[in-house]
Amino acid sequence: MPKQAREHGLAAGTDVTFTDAALRILCRGYTREAGVRSLEREIATICRKIARRRGEGDREPVTVTPDLVSTLLGAPRWEYEELRERTRQPGVAVGLAWTPVGGDILFVEATRMKGGKTLTLTGQLGDVMKESVQAALSWVRSHADQLGIAPDFWETSDIHVHVPAGAIPKDGPSAGVTMVVALVSLLTGRPVRGDVAMTGEISLSGRVLPIGGIKEKVLAARRAGVKTVILPQRNEKNLLEDLQPGVRESMTFHLVDSIQEVLTVAFEEAPWRPILPVESFT
Repeated sequence: MPKQAREHGLAAGTDVTFTDAALRILCRGYTREAGVRSLEREIATICRKIARRRGEGDREPVTVTPDLVSTLLGAPRWEYEELRERTRQPGVAVGLAWTPVGGDILFVEATRMKGGKTLTLTGQLGDVMKESVQAALSWVRSHADQLGIAPDFWETSDIHVHVPAGAIPKDGPSAGVTMVVALVSLLTGRPVRGDVAMTGEISLSGRVLPIGGIKEKVLAARRAGVKTVILPQRNEKNLLEDLQPGVRESMTFHLVDSIQEVLTVAFEEAPWRPILPVESFT
């Protein structure tokens, strides 16, 4: 910011001042990259428009606020949705994904219609994620009695699983637990807790398997306002080694080894009586 101010004939801290909130919205709403080149371009655009104002006779110092950022740059290119609002309806769960430019949150939506034995998948899912949905459905079907779901639900239902942002291809072996939670939420009519995000792969026997990208995924959850994260037990080492203490202390992590433990944490009132204690630490 001082560099761009100087290059546009402005004195940083005197002619132009950026608030922390303005810089935060620039990072979150107008750039999405691993580096800072795009961020510098956006700051340069703001400085250029302020310099033009001064050239037109407006010599008053300018404090750049989030409202002024929107005025000078237009509406943000990326918006972070309110998690509680999205998960208010049963059938929606929040997952965590790794991308080449860092982590991101991922909404998994499931809905049910009259029909019979048809599973529809949309949202440009790759083969691995498609298999995760099929494994999740098989596990839910095989444990319908324990979950309080009608055992014949599959005989009379069509189920549609969708991951929004359909223009973006999605794949990877870490959405299994999110798929299970979305399906259980849909079929039991229980909404998922709005402050919880999760990641982990599943097996047909109900185990939660370790995954990669823990650092990027946890930082994405923190950025989105998530307070509680469900992680595979076997990723505890990554949690302790890859994340700074300040990040770990600002959130609650539940390390789970089975799907039953995931369901115990993901719902206010668990649809499954836990078999194993849920290990957690803040």
